[in-house]
Amino acid sequence: MTDTVKIACRNLWKVYGPKPQQFMAAHGNAPTQEQLKRANQIGAVQAVSFDVAAGEILVIMGLSGSGKSTLLRCLTRLVDPTIGEIIFDGSDLMQATAAELIELRRHKMGMVFQHFGLLPHRNVLSNVAFPLEVQGIDRAKRDARARDMIRLVGLEGREEYFPRELSGGQQQRVGIARSLAVEPEIWFLDEPFSALDPLIRREMQDEFLRLQRLLKKTIVFITHDFDEAVRLADRIGIMKDGRLIQLCTPEEMITNPADDYVAEFTKEAPRAKLISARTAMAPINGTIDAARGIPAEAKIEQVAARVLESDAPVPVVDGGGRAIGQLTRARIIEILFGGARK
Repeated sequence: MTDTVKIACRNLWKVYGPKPQQFMAAHGNAPTQEQLKRANQIGAVQAVSFDVAAGEILVIMGLSGSGKSTLLRCLTRLVDPTIGEIIFDGSDLMQATAAELIELRRHKMGMVFQHFGLLPHRNVLSNVAFPLEVQGIDRAKRDARARDMIRLVGLEGREEYFPRELSGGQQQRVGIARSLAVEPEIWFLDEPFSALDPLIRREMQDEFLRLQRLLKKTIVFITHDFDEAVRLADRIGIMKDGRLIQLCTPEEMITNPADDYVAEFTKEAPRAKLISARTAMAPINGTIDAARGIPAEAKIEQVAARVLESDAPVPVVDGGGRAIGQLTRARIIEILFGGARK
């Protein structure tokens, strides 16, 4: 991940109802919930703004009806926002023509949805090569590229299979390979694993992380599963009633939820895997030996045993080996069994 912003949105709204643009203008592009309700307008996405850095995995989550999938479709302009800006590589997609959007989707955007959308009359090779066929690439080149993608997702040897001959996880791998065939700069995934059995879903999450380590794509990933979000995300955004309630790292969300709604999402989170020694440490109390310290960025699950086995506080050290805090047995027990505090 870099500091370069790949895609961003600014004050993005999607309102369903009679004459939504006129309604928004009449209310200064910032209507209240009561004003929306009185005018029979539905604010599916409301005043959403954020940046996604190049190479970042941003996971947007929320309950059904929260607006997360509508937000993704607005970012790709599969659904036209009512107002707002969508900045992709410095250009506002809201100003793009239909032809320009088609070219962007064909060459720079990859999309994977919950329903695999494979063409049943085409085999795996032909399904993966299909977007390249649409681009007009000759058969030899598109088949070679498709074979590379099939190999990348672990389906080599199944090029001639048809979708009905594949498991759910294999079909989703075909969908992923197809979306990667165009070498997208940004990858949009809308609950791609939610229809899969738990074991297959876990396998596909591992596969997704493996691919990201290799490809380093910029990713916007939609899910309703917090466990999935914390496994995959660099940052998580939680939506409710069309609004983005909080956007931060998984660790920040667990230790400092914005409100009770966010706290409810995070209460079963694997805290020991997400909370770092830096976040959990207390100020140094007394004399401490930095030479026996643990790294500040280490997760609690990595250092818990050592702290629990020590009668004395264990120092936490920064990258230069300087003691910056301490961890105690009581603090580890609190995190593991009693919840986390900031």
